[in-house]
This record gives sequence, C-alpha cells and structure tokens, in this order.
Amino acid sequence: MTEFLVRHFVKNHEDVEKVSVRTAYGVLASVVGIFCNVLLFVVKGAVGFFLHSVSVMADAFNNLSDAGSSVVGLVGVRMASKPADEEHPFGHGRIEYIAALVVSFLVLQVGFTFFKDSIRKIQNPEELKFQAVSVIILVLSIGVKLWMGMFNKKLGKKIDSKVMMATATDAMGDVVTTTATIASVLFFRITGINIDGIVGIGVSLVVMWAGIGIAKDTLEPLIGEAVAPEEYVRISRFVEKYEGIVGSHDLIVHNYGPGRSMASIHAEVPNDVDIEVSHEIIDRIERDAAKRLGIFLVIHMDPVETKDEHVLEVRHQVEQILDAVDSRVSIHDFRMVDGKEQINLIFDMVVPFEYSTQKQNELKMTLRKLLQMADKRYQCVITIERSYVASAKG
Repeated sequence: MTEFLVRHFVKNHEDVEKVSVRTAYGVLASVVGIFCNVLLFVVKGAVGFFLHSVSVMADAFNNLSDAGSSVVGLVGVRMASKPADEEHPFGHGRIEYIAALVVSFLVLQVGFTFFKDSIRKIQNPEELKFQAVSVIILVLSIGVKLWMGMFNKKLGKKIDSKVMMATATDAMGDVVTTTATIASVLFFRITGINIDGIVGIGVSLVVMWAGIGIAKDTLEPLIGEAVAPEEYVRISRFVEKYEGIVGSHDLIVHNYGPGRSMASIHAEVPNDVDIEVSHEIIDRIERDAAKRLGIFLVIHMDPVETKDEHVLEVRHQVEQILDAVDSRVSIHDFRMVDGKEQINLIFDMVVPFEYSTQKQNELKMTLRKLLQMADKRYQCVITIERSYVASAKG
C-alpha cells in the first residue's frame, strides 16, 4: 500500500534530495494521517460514548489530536517549501520543525486533559458496558495505527525526516494505548472490576510521554545539534575523493530544515601546489556538493606538507603516541620548525566535546611529556579544538 501511494502521488519519488519531492512526501503523509485519524476518532468516539468509557474516549480524542497534528504538519510542510527570499536567504525549512513542536504541545495538552478526567473517573466511577463488536472495532483500529506507524517510518527513513519518524513513534504509542483500553474493557467483562480510570491514567501518561519525545526531537535541530557520524563520513569522503585533496577536518553543519544544510570544512592541500590550481579544485567541490549532496558547502584551504619525509615521519610518531594515550583524539594542521637544539611541533588537537578543561590540559601535558621522552628537543605548540561530531550510538 505504501509503495502504491508513493508511486501514484509523489512525482519523481526517488529524487528525495529535491525540496519539491520532500514536500510531496510530507503532503502525502499528512493527508493520510488526517484521513485515518478522523476515521478512528469517529469510530472510537461512538464506541466510548456507548460504553461510557473514559479510556476509550481518551483514545478517541488522542486520534483527533493526531488529525490536528497532521493538519499542522501539512501547513508546516507547505510553508517550509517556500523558496528563499531576501529576509530568509537559507529558505523556510525550519518551519517544519516549528510545526512539529506545535504538534507536540497539542499532544501534551490532550494527554493532560484526559489525565484529569481519569482522576475524576476514579473518584466517581461509572458503570462500563461491554459489547464484543466494540472490542472488534478497537482491535481493527490497532491494525490501522500499526500500518500508519510503519507507513510514516518508511517514508521518514526514505527522506530522512525527523518529523515523520516522530509521527511513527506516536502511532506506535497509540497502539499501546488502544491495547491497554481493550484490556480494561475485557478485565471488566471477566472480573466485574472497573479499572477504566486507572487505565485512563496510563493512557494519558503514554500520550504525554509521546508529546515530550516529539518536542525533544524537534527542539534539537532548532537549537543546533552535533553532526551525525554518518553525515560526517559522507561529506568528508565526498571532499577527499577529489584529486589534489589530501585530507579534511573541522566539519561543521548547520541545519536549516530537512534537506537544507549549510556546512563548512577545512580541506588539506599540498603546500607545493600552485594556490590557483588548489583554489580551482575547491570551487569545483563546492559546486558539486550543492548539486549532489544538496549542501551549501564553504571550504577553507589548509596547505600541508606531503613530501618532506622527516616531517611526515615525526607527524606519524606524534599520531602513534597520541593514539596510545587516547584513541578518540586526533591532530591536524601539523607543522614542524626544525632546529639543531630545538624542534617545534605545531598542531591542532581535536578532543571530544564532553572533555573538561582539566582533562584537556592533562592530555596536553601527557602528550608533551611523552614526546620529550621520545626526543628531548621536541617543543609542542598545541591548540585544543572540540569535536562537533555526535558520539556514535552503540
């Protein structure tokens, strides 16, 4: 069904880097979400009214809030697709994140409202009515939500959309809440004990937790997050594959919305190559990055030594010693001023972002001590830099 919808409603559906294609995916997901959630609200609302069940009604209004969320998402996707203008030179892509943040507040509001209703239901319980057809309808609604979860997850992975992935998580949360609702009705049927209010509290807490999760996922790119390791590798390899580039470092990526990024990186070039030649290569990489990666890339050139065997040997020595001390730390911009009595080693050392100032200083002192043990003439001039790459998740 997912592939059928994508093929029929998303033109050029494989070209996911294009803003227009991403927008089409977003519109499709929103329309499907509106239709399915309104249908579930009508069905569950009727069932809850008939059964006098606050947990079923909570579940129904959660679906209505999901439909409202899809409307907000639809408006957000449309606004985010607006082209760049004089006041917003990087486009309007972050509106999609703002829309998702609004959705999270709607979800939280619904959860809190039914938390209060569930407390009232515990204090003043009403008799539940059991109908097999009602349970069957709720079971079918679980099937719908399972499909919606897989639908949004598949589209979210395809276009790398945090908003769709959050919607998928919310849908799977609805599966849990509806299952709990059915359990309360069946429990009453078997035992005659009304746990509807208690289950309603559980449902409302799950709903609120989903809202908090969505808010967290959308706030991170708005505030600014570290570069994902796979994104770091993708961009670095793209730059380093060009002839005349011997390495890269200091990659920073700024997110201006899904599929809209600006990045800066330092590209290492041989110091004996004409600067005009290297500059031409850099210009070509920047143009190609815009076309192939969809990233506005700004590259800074760093000339490095590539032929002096002594310099290369000393650099390798420094890297080996540093790797033995801390394999998470790396160096770049290595330069050496060779003298008879003293050899100055000048380089930048990149440490994980979470390293404290004290740990950075201890690491610097340890490295200096070990290098002087290797050669007492070594004098280090070390500049500490923090990494902007997110830690890999195991």
